[in-house]
Amino acid sequence: MVLSPKQRFTWNLDWNLLRTFMVVVEQKGISKAGDFLGLKQPTISAALKRLEQHTGQVLIIRKPNEFSVTRAGQVLYTECAKIFGAVSQLPWLLDVADSELRGHLSIATTSHVVSHHFDRFLNTFTSAHPHVTFSFTVSESDEVETIVSQNRASFGICLLSEMPKYLETMVLYREYFGFYCGERHPLFAADEILPEDLEGEPFVAFQTEAEGGPLEVMARLRNRLGLASNWRGVSSSLNEIRRMIMANIGIGALPVHVAKQDVDAKRLRQLPPYTDLPMVNIYLISNPDRRLSNAEATFLSTCVAELSAIDILERTYGA
Repeated sequence: MVLSPKQRFTWNLDWNLLRTFMVVVEQKGISKAGDFLGLKQPTISAALKRLEQHTGQVLIIRKPNEFSVTRAGQVLYTECAKIFGAVSQLPWLLDVADSELRGHLSIATTSHVVSHHFDRFLNTFTSAHPHVTFSFTVSESDEVETIVSQNRASFGICLLSEMPKYLETMVLYREYFGFYCGERHPLFAADEILPEDLEGEPFVAFQTEAEGGPLEVMARLRNRLGLASNWRGVSSSLNEIRRMIMANIGIGALPVHVAKQDVDAKRLRQLPPYTDLPMVNIYLISNPDRRLSNAEATFLSTCVAELSAIDILERTYGA
């Protein structure tokens, strides 16, 4: 059989080159990739050169003080990530000999997901299937969406600015957001706080509060209240937003049900407005193109069935 050049590509490709290339992109440098893989820099450079020769494309621009991925490199990286995700599933897909459910669930999540309904489900699931293991990694919401779309995690938990076309979504729970100040802030001890008292106040913000982000609604509310025009602190982590609020770097938004413990302990005070607060959905997302292991399929179907049986109003926190 005579193969065309594009058909020969698959048979002649050294798959280890793809793994090396993926690490180079993720580590943003050849030296860092070498440290990550335990290889010397010339070895990494030679592997990258071989891959570029094999693909006939420049994948990475390497100059003094410059590292950038070309458009062809971005396309290849996306496919490499999908391949890596598929290969990482193999041990769990092959683990079918035992009658008891076994496997591993990798869940990419945004920071500080707090839902007692989901926690209760995790408890019942692990009690029923004690041989299933879990790993949770924390990323920004848009990164969670990318990780799941690239098949690098079993599922994701995140906010969404718009519904993804190629992923399946379920509202895990809803939460209301309010503004808060810490005990070092002058308003903390005020007898009464009016909305106009917030005019010009410095603030801290989640990165997802940017225009087009899933928390853009908080930015619009800040503008209506007349807070400062630019943030004084920004983070993708709820814990760091909380830290900056308590250090009086600025007032900031937090989920009402998450902040309640600090409010009760008099470490935080909620600020106006107190009604008609912004509400956001927290989603469980999955990739329909992923070949689910038995453990993943059981987890997803059971989670959707059990949580869908609970009215969304009951799964809404901080109202």
